[in-house]
Amino acid sequence: MFDTLSDRLATTFKNLRGKGRLSPQDIDETLREIRRALLEADVSLEAVRPFIAAVRTRAESAEVSKALNPAQQIIKIVNEELVGILGGETRRLRFAKNPPTVILLAGLQGAGKTTLAGKLAYWLRSEGHTPVLVAADLQRPNAVTQLQVVGDRAGVPVFAPEPGNGVGNPVKVAQDSIEFAKAKMHDVVIVDTAGRLGIDAELMRQAADIRDAVRPDEVLFVVDAMIGQDAVTTAQAFMDGVGFDGVVLTKLDGDARGGAALSVRQVTGKPVMFASSGEKLEEFDVFHPERMASRILDMGDMMTLIEQAEKAFDQAEAEKMAGKLARNEFTLDDFLNQMEQLKKLGSMTKLLGMLPGVSGIKDQLKEIDDKDVNRIAAIIKSMTPGEREDVKIINGSRRQRIARGSGTSVPEVNNLIERFLEAKKMMSQMAKGGMPGMPGLPGAGGLGGTKRKSAKAKAADKASKSKGRSRSGNPAKAKAEEAARQARKDGNGPFGEDGGQFELPDEFKNLLPPQ
Repeated sequence: MFDTLSDRLATTFKNLRGKGRLSPQDIDETLREIRRALLEADVSLEAVRPFIAAVRTRAESAEVSKALNPAQQIIKIVNEELVGILGGETRRLRFAKNPPTVILLAGLQGAGKTTLAGKLAYWLRSEGHTPVLVAADLQRPNAVTQLQVVGDRAGVPVFAPEPGNGVGNPVKVAQDSIEFAKAKMHDVVIVDTAGRLGIDAELMRQAADIRDAVRPDEVLFVVDAMIGQDAVTTAQAFMDGVGFDGVVLTKLDGDARGGAALSVRQVTGKPVMFASSGEKLEEFDVFHPERMASRILDMGDMMTLIEQAEKAFDQAEAEKMAGKLARNEFTLDDFLNQMEQLKKLGSMTKLLGMLPGVSGIKDQLKEIDDKDVNRIAAIIKSMTPGEREDVKIINGSRRQRIARGSGTSVPEVNNLIERFLEAKKMMSQMAKGGMPGMPGLPGAGGLGGTKRKSAKAKAADKASKSKGRSRSGNPAKAKAEEAARQARKDGNGPFGEDGGQFELPDEFKNLLPPQ
């Protein structure tokens, strides 16, 4: 979503690099470009003005003028101010002292409230809570049915005493849900309210009536991040008509310019609490201002990546796999298991997008096809247990059979086997504590200062060793070489016997480690 903004800011900061000192003109030009980038990203003017003013004040201070690297200092300032405009600190849900905790969802129709309700319930369930969904949207066609489907996918019960489609009293449904939750021991109640295609008095009145009836602990305003500056107008209208405690941004995986995320907090004063992207229930998480700012500035989001990996990968299984790698027992079955765990993390493009500095390879990221993982899985599952255990037994006829069984081609099977063998070798070296391709270092192999010899050079070395030391064809030169060899043998060489008699000049002796 923030690709356009990230690219513009990256270009702006690139122009600052290499400057030992920033002039007032440099600062003015940089701030002008940042302002233009924010406005083009659909950030509201009300949010841009204080942001630029804060960056200017700090950029013109001694904080930058005395810095060793002014460009990096400017980036640091912009990052910190972005964190501030996004809310500063991560805002967590407030839970009631006496359960159930009541969470009311409000927003326009089409913002994704119903799907968001299921995602929030799924997330709360993973955090150890026992939520229940409440179908209080009784006006939109099939809204109750949709919530029941979403609740079933999330493994969360749905309180839906009314059929909806214009039938039933949403205020009474919300009130009755509290007693239902207490009777069934649910500690969180999530109320899905009705939305409209636009803001109107009836919508506001109904949402306010439900709020007054259930007295929620949290009112969350659900806003589509793709609607740009309209998100700010809508948020302000809900703030005045109903009031809310926090904002949830949906559709963050869209291709809009992302201005809503930077505007809502600044205009309403209410923090963004959750962010939703995609249709899967897992594509939902707590909104971290510092991580979002880091993504915008193309500095990656390693913390989120690590947290997702910790959820997807089993620690005991990882230790078992490390042992197999160290013993060189890694098989295609293990490879398939690792790939299936990796799929739990989500799209490869999205995962790689969390790494720092990926703005320069965005075109390559777009070419990554997650279906490749499915093709690889099909090839491996078309093999016999023996073939997965030892790929070296897979001859030509076996490769043809595997290709037919997996619906692929023989070259694709060949490519997988070759890549697996290379990966196995590399991972085995890494498991033993070395870096692949760095011969010459203990446990490593290549960047040890020596270049790899060609096959011809190695053959020449081997021949030289088998024949003994070569002598020059020039008698005088051969005699001199023999005298030099004899001198080294007698300990009279330039460094004495074994180099032990060599004396450093006094001015270099203090560089030696103490004896």
